Amino acid sequence: MFIFFGGLFLLLFGRMLSIQITGEAEGKQLAMMAQAQYAREAVLQAERGKIVDRNGEVIASDTLSYRLIAVLSEKATEKGAKKPRHVVDYDKTAELLSRYIPIEKEKIASIMYKAKENNSKVYQTEFGKAGRDINHETMLAIKEAADKEGVTGLQFIEDKKRFYPNGNFASYLIGFAMREENKEKKVSTVGKMGLEKTFNEQLTGTNGKMDFQTDIWGYILPKTEKQIVPAKDGMTIQLTLDKTIQNFVEDAMNQVDEKYSPAKMLVVVANPKTGEIYAMSQRPSFHPGTREGLTENWLNDAVENTIEPGSTMKMFTLAAAIEEGKWDPFAEYQSGQYTIYDKTIRDVKRGGWGRISFLEGFQRSSNVSMAYLLERMGDRTFIEYLKGFGFGERVGIDLPHEAPGILLDINPSERLTTSYGQGSTVTPLQMIQAATAIANDGKMMKPYVIDRIIDPNTEETVENHEPEERKSPISKETAKQVREILASTVTSEVGTGRKFALTGYSVGGKTGTAEIPNTNGPGYMSGDGNYLYSFLGMAPIDDPQLLTYVLVQQPKLEIGQYGADPVAQLFTSIMESSLKYMNIVPENTETSSAISITDYVGKEASDGMEELEQQGFKPVLIGEGGEVSSQYPTAGTKLSKGSIVLLETKGKITLPNFSGWSKKMVLSFKMLSGLDIRLVGDGYVTEQSLTEGTVINADEPVVLQFQSPQSKMKPSEKEDETEIIGG
Repeated sequence: MFIFFGGLFLLLFGRMLSIQITGEAEGKQLAMMAQAQYAREAVLQAERGKIVDRNGEVIASDTLSYRLIAVLSEKATEKGAKKPRHVVDYDKTAELLSRYIPIEKEKIASIMYKAKENNSKVYQTEFGKAGRDINHETMLAIKEAADKEGVTGLQFIEDKKRFYPNGNFASYLIGFAMREENKEKKVSTVGKMGLEKTFNEQLTGTNGKMDFQTDIWGYILPKTEKQIVPAKDGMTIQLTLDKTIQNFVEDAMNQVDEKYSPAKMLVVVANPKTGEIYAMSQRPSFHPGTREGLTENWLNDAVENTIEPGSTMKMFTLAAAIEEGKWDPFAEYQSGQYTIYDKTIRDVKRGGWGRISFLEGFQRSSNVSMAYLLERMGDRTFIEYLKGFGFGERVGIDLPHEAPGILLDINPSERLTTSYGQGSTVTPLQMIQAATAIANDGKMMKPYVIDRIIDPNTEETVENHEPEERKSPISKETAKQVREILASTVTSEVGTGRKFALTGYSVGGKTGTAEIPNTNGPGYMSGDGNYLYSFLGMAPIDDPQLLTYVLVQQPKLEIGQYGADPVAQLFTSIMESSLKYMNIVPENTETSSAISITDYVGKEASDGMEELEQQGFKPVLIGEGGEVSSQYPTAGTKLSKGSIVLLETKGKITLPNFSGWSKKMVLSFKMLSGLDIRLVGDGYVTEQSLTEGTVINADEPVVLQFQSPQSKMKPSEKEDETEIIGG
């Protein structure tokens, strides 16, 4: 026995000595096994990049959401615990959850029963898409109901959800992203449409991780080092869009949609001096967060679809004729019809208006006047001008799937119909680009929608887009002359654009009434309202600050209504609101009240305040007084009496009365003051959370409530021949 047990001891001792020396057992490294047993890794989730407007206001971002888990294993509940930590009653739990997540109670119960039946050792289960993207309010409601009703075993894991705070806002431009599960069962947010898809790689962040060691109960072991690899958030995409102007567009489109129920609508607003797109929207539209309203059309119509532009094309025919020296406004021609070979074209008034001047012909939107202009300058020369304006080729905007359009140039009749916008096709974006040459004194600007891309981890700009001038086919003098003629279509008694006059601002533009190709066969659609009505306009006409293209297809018109009515309602509402928001002084303001403000930087604030008040302005002091360090607007800006002027000094800040302030002015105050000002809504300030006169610190939030101005409805005007094809 002594020898036997002695041998066993020696064998055991030898084995222990071998393990201690080699660190191996059964060919496996014990240290590695121990580390694997106690090592843990926590994922540090990166945020998907934000999409923001030109002022940094959020259009799309990640927000906190929750994932629902039902713990099924009885091992989750420790012995002697007063309250179970696992689901006890599957049916009762299913009934509760069905009240808060979009899934039937029978299905919820079935998921839990099947999970337990298929694997008795299963610890927990989830409920698919219905159990993800749960907001904070719903999570709290489920927890409260569970406590009240005695339902146990429900847990929530923090997650990320894509949030679109503005609803139906430039949705075909922004697109949407949604949570997807890949082959490895990992869930991530993926862009499926629009900018979210185009810039998915840049927007997608890189998750980090934290390595640490725990005991068998999951507690972190003392004196162990944590190894952290920080998460890298996705890039911030800053757009040229202005959220306020975009909301003016959305509000106006909603009103026209409700009143006229058109088949389609589209609006593009741009800065003609830079090519920046301030707003872009279409109808039908959808909510990017819920996809409600999304149809089979996934195309951004301003970029990916082409149209026959109708008579809006005539402004470029006119520009070509002026540049070629073939425009004589007071020369006369016989209106009514024009024949080229076997093709006869007619004016909107089939009998014409007799012999009229070319100027009147343009104001009346005469197709025949374009034919005679084509004779004068040569139809092939005309096509070269259109190519110079960028038609027939892609603009090259920073958006995918741009369509090039088609310039019909096979025979003379095609070149003729192109002169008044029929046959050849264009994109709305091409129309905007071409019109910048007219609005911007002959300088044609490339449209763009991405301002810059910022790395939020370093705050560095990794990609910056600047205005890009294109070679223009017309001179400054030609552009100025075209603008004067476009203005006459609005002011002339015979002009087709009379409904597009703005209150306080001169405007110029061209109407269009284009035929729609018949989808069921050759030719075009016919019948009342079966046209594409449009207007391409700019204001103020002497020095255009905004360029807007409006399209309304097949509106439902009642007796006494005409195709130009919904187009004019859109255009005038958007332009008047936007020009006021941009602090463009109305032209009907008396000359004496439009004053260039002085440079007050470096001067005494009290002197500046007194001088501004004497001039009829409303000065607002940021700080306690003393030397002015900055001002808004800057010196030399012309303002009408009653306008607000901000003067920044050092010291504590006293809140002004923000009532009636525009969002642009509030953002300027926020930038100069450094205060935490939070903006709700759009338009002009109606309420503020802290009263006027409050002395405030930078860490105290101030909430301002905005409300959009009521759209101004123009009284019905007697209809003219604008609405017939070619107007």
